[in-house]
Amino acid sequence: MNYRSRFLRIILPALVATIVASWARSGEVATLQLFRTVPLPGFRGDFDHFAVDEKGGRLFLAAEDHKTVEVFDLKTGQRLKSIEGFGAPHSIIYLPETDQILVTDGEKGTLQFLRGTDYGVAEHVDGLAGADSMKLDAAAQIIYVVTGGKDVPLEYSFLAAIDLKTKKKVGELRIESNHVEAFALESSSSRLFVNITDKHEVAVVDRKAMKEIARWPIGSQADNSPMAYDEQHHRLLIVCRKPGTLLVMDSDNGKVVAHLAAAERSDDIAFDPEKGRVYVPGGEGYISVFQQKTADQYELLGKVTSEPGAKTCLLVPRVARFFVAVSPGETKATAKVLTFKVLP
Repeated sequence: MNYRSRFLRIILPALVATIVASWARSGEVATLQLFRTVPLPGFRGDFDHFAVDEKGGRLFLAAEDHKTVEVFDLKTGQRLKSIEGFGAPHSIIYLPETDQILVTDGEKGTLQFLRGTDYGVAEHVDGLAGADSMKLDAAAQIIYVVTGGKDVPLEYSFLAAIDLKTKKKVGELRIESNHVEAFALESSSSRLFVNITDKHEVAVVDRKAMKEIARWPIGSQADNSPMAYDEQHHRLLIVCRKPGTLLVMDSDNGKVVAHLAAAERSDDIAFDPEKGRVYVPGGEGYISVFQQKTADQYELLGKVTSEPGAKTCLLVPRVARFFVAVSPGETKATAKVLTFKVLP
C-alpha cells in the first residue's frame, strides 16, 4: 500500500465524519441567543426557582443555600436587592393584584408573604415543615404547597391547601412518598398531577376533595422531577434525571406517548404553548430545546450552550427572554444569571 492510499484510508473517513457532524450541527434551529451574563460572586451551593413581576420589571430568584431571595431589574439585569431572613427558600409566586411575593421556606417550615414595596414580611403561614414546590389555583384563590419528605426527615409527604385570603390551611393530603417533586394544576377541572420521584410515578389528585384518585408509572427507573402541563393537548411534560429525559404523558389515561433524551441534572422546565417549544436546562452545561410537532410528536431543535450548574429557568414570553440560574454547587464556580433572547 503506497503513502497516498494509506493517507486516504486513514484520513478520509475522519474527514467525512467531520463534515457530516458539521452538517448535523448546522441543521439545528437557532432557538436561544445569550444576551447577558450577570455574575454573582460570593454565592455558594444551589439556586432554586424564579418568579417575575412583569409590570414592575422585577425578576426574583430563590438562593436556596445562600438563604436569600435575590431581586433583579428585568430589563437591565441589575441586582436590586438581596432579601435576607430565610432558611432555605425554594418556590416563589408574585401576586400583582396585591404586590406581594410568596416564598416557601423549607428549613423554617413557612410560607412567607412579602410586601413588594419594601420586601418586609406582611404575613406568614407556619407548620409547613420542608415546604418546597408551590402552585396557585387563581380561580379558587388556593395555594398548594408540597411539604414533608426525606429532608425533614419523614417517610411521607403532604400536599397542603392554603386559603389565599385567610392565610389558613384548609386541607391536607398525606402522600405515601418521601420524595415528591414538581406538580401541575389543571384549570379546567379539579385535578392536580404530582411527580412521586421515589416511586417513579405520577399521582393524580382531586384537589377539591383532597384525595388521590390514581397513580401512573412513568415506565422507567429515571427520577421524574420537573413538570409542566400542556392543558390544550392534555399532555404532561415531565423531565427525568439519571438519565436525562423528556417524557410526555397523556393526562387522560397516564400513557407515555413520547420519550426523548434531554439535558441531565435538570431542576426545571419551561413550556411555550404558543410556539410549542419545550426548554430543559441541564447542570452539565447545555439547554435542550424541543419542538412539539403534534400532541404525541416532539423533536430536538438543538442543544444551547449554557454553563455547568445552570439547572433552573424562567421563560417570559412577553419580553422574549429566557433566564437561567447558574448554581456554583460543588464546582465552586462563580454564580451567575444568564439571560437568553428567545428567537422566532
